[in-house]
Amino acid sequence: MRDALFNILFVWYPYVCLTVFLVASLIRFDRDPYSWKASSSQILRKRQLRWGSNLFHLGILFLLFGHTVGLLTPTPVYTLLISVEQKQMIAMAAGGIAGTVCFIGLTLLLHRRLFDPRIRATSTRMDVAVLLILWVQLCLGLLTIPFSRAHPDGSVMLVLSHWAQGIVTLHPLDAREMQELAWPYLVHLVLGMTIFLVFPFSRLVHIWSAPVWYLARPGYQVVRSRKPIARTPRAQAGLEPAE
Repeated sequence: MRDALFNILFVWYPYVCLTVFLVASLIRFDRDPYSWKASSSQILRKRQLRWGSNLFHLGILFLLFGHTVGLLTPTPVYTLLISVEQKQMIAMAAGGIAGTVCFIGLTLLLHRRLFDPRIRATSTRMDVAVLLILWVQLCLGLLTIPFSRAHPDGSVMLVLSHWAQGIVTLHPLDAREMQELAWPYLVHLVLGMTIFLVFPFSRLVHIWSAPVWYLARPGYQVVRSRKPIARTPRAQAGLEPAE
């Protein structure tokens, strides 16, 4: 029974979540494009929103980048520069700092949405649910740090990276190897995959529309041409507007 449960959660469930994540996002964009937005409430509690949003996004972007690189970089590649033990120490330190920053920001955003009646009234159940899921996920991520310190050899990190790489390469790791991990890692993984599952049905879809192109925009925005405006004799006389 235990083997079957782990096989469902760590072999089949990731593919279900990733399929829904991609297909449902595409369907929503095609059939309901007007719902593809972040639904900002920035006119309310601006200061708390500014601090919470900036801290949250700063932390979460660093965490996403760190998890992607850390989990999907093959061991023979990064061991050319650092050892497995050193990588784990870097991940613990950097992840702890970024996680704390993100946690503070997300707590501010969650408090703002739950305890301001005006914001709560304009929030959907999914808005609150997503914030709660992300908050719990951050707590679990921070909780794994002391567990990682108990395995300074990096053995746990190797199991996690081999699992993630196996999912991506369509060669899943034997789920029985996941049974040796402590419960915070397991719950963290399952909840992380669940975020992909609910992603297309929440305001998180605005991530797909992140204006990365904005970084390479021209220095100035051209609002109108510098070409001289043609003026007719009647316009010069003030009898009609210039063309």
